[in-house]
Amino acid sequence: MKKTLILGLLAACAVGCHAAGEGDDPVIMTVNGKPVLKSEFEYSYRKNNGEDVIDHKTVKEYVELFANYKRKVEAALDAHLDTLSSYQQEFRQYRDQQVLPTIISEADVDNEARVIYQETKDRIGPDGLVSLQHILLRVGQNDSESVKQSQAQRADSVYQALMNGADFSELARRVSQDPGSAPSGGELPWLSKGQTLPAFDAAAFALKEGEISRPVLTEVGYHVIKMKARKQLEPYEEVKNDIYQFIEKREIRESIARNRVKAMAEGSGKTEQQIMDESADSISAINQDMKYLIKEYHDGLLLYEISNREVWEKASKDEPGLQVFYNKNKKKYKWDEPRFKGIAYHTRDAKDVEAVKKCLKKEPFSKWADILRTTFNNDSVLRIRAEKGIFKKGDNGLVDKEQFKVADAKVKEIKDFPYTSTYGKMLKGPEEMDDVRGLVVGDYQDSMEKAWVEQLKKRYPVSVDEKVLSTVKADK
Repeated sequence: MKKTLILGLLAACAVGCHAAGEGDDPVIMTVNGKPVLKSEFEYSYRKNNGEDVIDHKTVKEYVELFANYKRKVEAALDAHLDTLSSYQQEFRQYRDQQVLPTIISEADVDNEARVIYQETKDRIGPDGLVSLQHILLRVGQNDSESVKQSQAQRADSVYQALMNGADFSELARRVSQDPGSAPSGGELPWLSKGQTLPAFDAAAFALKEGEISRPVLTEVGYHVIKMKARKQLEPYEEVKNDIYQFIEKREIRESIARNRVKAMAEGSGKTEQQIMDESADSISAINQDMKYLIKEYHDGLLLYEISNREVWEKASKDEPGLQVFYNKNKKKYKWDEPRFKGIAYHTRDAKDVEAVKKCLKKEPFSKWADILRTTFNNDSVLRIRAEKGIFKKGDNGLVDKEQFKVADAKVKEIKDFPYTSTYGKMLKGPEEMDDVRGLVVGDYQDSMEKAWVEQLKKRYPVSVDEKVLSTVKADK
């Protein structure tokens, strides 16, 4: 979750066209002796303090957040996390998504669009495209002769009705057995030769506009076909936008770029990775926003990895530490209203209602799910359906009805499981850490984060040039 948020913030940035090195760009701070330019700080501040940000920070307030961010990245670099192959692969993946589109021009995309257009035109051929309606009466390969004859007679009747003036669309909606086209009156999309079954194809393209075919037998049944219109493929400029949309949806633009990278590598004797590295350096040299976006991918992934190691995963797996933390802060974890700790369950057999309670009576709550699975659902037939948890009023209809005594509670019915019950106990407040584990873990992570940051402050000193900081503009 936290990794998604970090990378989501990075991806949300709109890449502009500010050239690096334009104007004065002084050092705004140093982190462990390493200079940070004003432009980088401004880029980060503006992106993370846009109009859609609820917790808006002033420039002064943001300095500390930014400095701690840099300290954590320094810790990750000192731990050599940037040398991990998994990190390098993930970083290049995110970076290349931004760089690849810059390797090709709109002319390259247009050339590909014209190739697609010409290939489509060649496939359509001189017969062009046809707009058709059809009525299908299905005949299966294994149907009896009597069924086949009956469908043939029905097809003839449909044809005769049409010849006598029946409305094709209305008749298709009533009798056609093609679920895809029947609701729209038998309408089919524009088709070229070779897109349908051979017998259907031959009959359809032999028709003139407005003409209706006699019943045509194909592998799926009898068709009565109406030719509505014929046309040739429109000129390129008229369908250009549609082809461009096709290119974007099928990610063909990326394919064009990757083919270009491959050709560049083969022509230079370099690897494709080297070409991408050089391209990233080149675009970063002239596009400041792209430069800092790539840097944020680089640093953001390091931040995630070091934070996970030092805080998030470390805290969630530290059972002794969590328990000590909970014991010290028990008063903090109170509930505004009672909750039911137990299960709400449905059974196939009435006798299992009591069997469940008897099975769980002397067992710890943490093991209930495994016990129910191995005792009642350990074969090919499920005997019970159960939901285990700590429920407040409104979480579960069955719990509301049986435990909270809600008169109009809506209990969800489960097919083939007619017998229902609940088992557990009502609590005024949490009786053990597991009852509020999510909150405890979150708070424990926060406490570890604060302690870690204090260590980083001592390890990685930060010096801010207040004069340069005063020149930072909050808005672009």
